[in-house]
Amino acid sequence: MPAEPSTLAAERAHLAASRAALRRMREDAAGLSADVAADWVSKQFLESLLDQRVAALADHPDTPLFFGRMDRDGAVPSDLPAVMYVGRRHVHDGPEGRPLVLDWRAPVSRAFYQAGPADPMGWRLRRRFGFQGGELTAFEDEPLDEQYDGPPGGATGPDSRGGRATHIPRNRPSRILTEEIERPRSGPMRDIVATIQPEQDVIVRAGLPQTVCVQGAPGTGKTAVGLHRAAYLLFTHRERLSKSGVLIVGPNRAFLAYISAVLPALGEVRVEQASVDDLLGAPAGQEPAAVSALKGDARMAQVVSRALWAHVRKPEDGLVVTRGASRYRLADHEVREIAAALRGATRYGSGRAAFAQRLAHQILVRMERRGEATDDRVQDQVARSRPVKQLLDQVWPKVTPEQVLYRLLSDADLLRVAAKGVLDEDEQAVLLWPRPARSHRSARWTAADRALLDELHGLIERTASLGHLVVDEAQDLSAMQLRALGRRCGTGSATVLGDLAQGTTAWSARSWKDVLAHLGQEGEVTELTLGFRVPGTVLDYAARLLPHVAPELERPVSLRAGAGALDIRRVPDLLPATVRAVRDALERPGSVGLIVADAEVAAHASALEAAGVAHTVLGPESDGTGRPLVIPAALAKGLEYDHVIVAEPAAIAAAEARGLARLYVVLTRAVTSLTVLHQADLPAELAG
Repeated sequence: MPAEPSTLAAERAHLAASRAALRRMREDAAGLSADVAADWVSKQFLESLLDQRVAALADHPDTPLFFGRMDRDGAVPSDLPAVMYVGRRHVHDGPEGRPLVLDWRAPVSRAFYQAGPADPMGWRLRRRFGFQGGELTAFEDEPLDEQYDGPPGGATGPDSRGGRATHIPRNRPSRILTEEIERPRSGPMRDIVATIQPEQDVIVRAGLPQTVCVQGAPGTGKTAVGLHRAAYLLFTHRERLSKSGVLIVGPNRAFLAYISAVLPALGEVRVEQASVDDLLGAPAGQEPAAVSALKGDARMAQVVSRALWAHVRKPEDGLVVTRGASRYRLADHEVREIAAALRGATRYGSGRAAFAQRLAHQILVRMERRGEATDDRVQDQVARSRPVKQLLDQVWPKVTPEQVLYRLLSDADLLRVAAKGVLDEDEQAVLLWPRPARSHRSARWTAADRALLDELHGLIERTASLGHLVVDEAQDLSAMQLRALGRRCGTGSATVLGDLAQGTTAWSARSWKDVLAHLGQEGEVTELTLGFRVPGTVLDYAARLLPHVAPELERPVSLRAGAGALDIRRVPDLLPATVRAVRDALERPGSVGLIVADAEVAAHASALEAAGVAHTVLGPESDGTGRPLVIPAALAKGLEYDHVIVAEPAAIAAAEARGLARLYVVLTRAVTSLTVLHQADLPAELAG
C-alpha cells in the first residue's frame, strides 16, 4: 500500500504555515516597545522580558516545530480539538490565536506520551513525524483504539519527494522513534522531547513541590529527563519561578557545555547553569583523598558549627553607657543572660546584630525609668555607641568563614574542643594542618574546604533559596557539598539525578536516602533501568563490573540489541592501534571520543599529532566540541559519543581508588559503537 503523497504534502503545508506563524509571532514581539513603562527601572525590566520573548521565539531551521500529532476519537465527547500537533513550543495564528502547534508541556499534550491501547485517553491515533535537515520526510501512524490496527502487517511506501509513510501494527516499535534515538550526533546534547517514554514523562511532569530523585543506569536518559523537567516546571509555574529561579548544577564546565543547548532548544533561554566549583569557589589546593573524605563527612557540620560559636565569649564585665550627664549601667550577669539567650538560637551574624540591639534596648528601659524620651533612633544610636561596640567585639566578635576555618584547621586546641565526642583523636590528627598557612588570606583552600566555608557562611548569614534545583551526578557529591546545595533550595524543591554505580569520588554516596537527607529534602527514588542510548552488547559488557561497584542495583537492559557494536582487541602496540581505530571511526558519521587514563592523555594526543590526525583534547573548561576528542577518563562522566575508543582499561581502573567505577562510566559512553583496545591484561572483573 503506497503512501499517499497528498498526506505528506498536507503535513508539509502545515509545517510551512506553522513556521510562517512563528515568524509573525517573533516580529510582533520584536515590535513591542518598553516605552510604556512608568520609570527607568520598569523600562529596563520590560525590555529584558521582551528580549527574552523574542529569543524564545527563534526558529531553528534544522529543528522541526512539531514532531507528533494526535487525532481525537469522535465517539468520545470532548472539548478538545479533533487534531492536535505537538511540538517544542506553542505556535498560533490569526487574531483569534488559532493554535497550530501545542507546547509539549501543555496538560493536553500529556496524552501524546501516555496514551495507549489500554488507555487511549480519548484519542484514536498517534502520528510521529520523521525529519531530515528540518524537512518533513516521513510519518508513522499508531492506532490507539481497539478497533483500528492499520493495514495488515503495516505498510510503507515512498512519496514523490522521497518521503515515507508507515502504519504501525499494535505492539510493534516505532521506526521513526528508533531512528531518532539512534541518530548520529556531534556537538552538544540534544533534547529528547520527541522520544520521551511514558516512565520518563511521569518524572518530567512531577509537581513543583515534589522533590524527585532518579537513579538512572547509563543510557536511560536521566540527564535529559532532569532538563526537560526544568523546562516543564518553568512552563507550568512561569511567574513563580521567574522570581525564585531555577539552577542546573553539573560536575564540571565540560558537562555543562555538553548540555547547554537543550533548554534553549525548548525555548528556555534564561536558566542558570553552574558547576559545584562555580557555586562554592574553585579549589586552589590539593590534599590526600582520606583528608577530603573526612572533611566531606556530615559530622563536620557539627564541628564547624562548634568552632564558630566558640568565638562567642562569656561576658566578664557589665555595660556602662553615658548619655549627656547621665550614666546607665547593665550588670555583668544581665549581659550574660542576653548573650546566652541568643547564642545558637539564630545565625551568628544576625545574633551579633541582635545582641547589640538588645543591649541598647535595656539601656533605653533605664532611660525611660528616669523619664527621658526615647524612640528607635535613640536605640540605634546606643547600639552604635563606643561602649556597646567595644563589648560587642569582646563578646561576639565579627568573623569570616575563612577566619574560623583557618583557626579550626591550624589550632589544635580549638579543633579538640569543636570535635569533642564527634571525631576521635586520629581523625583530628588527619584534619590538622601539618604546616599552616601564614593567615587565612594565604590559605590554599581545597574543594572539601570550600564546602566547609559554605557551611560556615550559612551559619553566619542566610543563604538565598531558589525555586528549583536540578543536581546531576549527585552521587559524586560529599555530604557537606550536598548540604551546601540544600541551602540553595531550602524553600524550594529539587530534581536529583545520578547513578550509584558511577560514583568515583572518595566520598561517593552509597544510598539515595542519605543524599536526600543531606540535601534536606524528602522525595521518592525512581529507578530507570531501561536504556535507549547505549547498545545492548556494550551495556552487557560494562555490566560485568556492576557486582563489584554497586551490587545492590538492578542490571540495566537496553532496547537496542547492538549487534556488531562492541569490538574488543588485544594489540601488540597500543598507540599505533589507537591511531588506526580513531581513523576508522572518522570514516563513519557521528562524534568520536578516545577515552584514556588521565596520565596517558599526552601520549595519545602526541601519537595522533604525529600521524597527522587533527584532534581536540577535552579539558575541564572545554566546550566539548571537536572530532575526534581525546578525553581524560575523569571527564567522561555524563558525556556521550557515537563512536568511543577506550584505550587500556586496566590503566583506567588502576588510576584511582574507585577505578572500576570509573571504568564502568567510560565503557558506557558509546551510542553506536565501542572499541576496546588493550595491550595489558583486562581487569579480572571485566574479563570474567
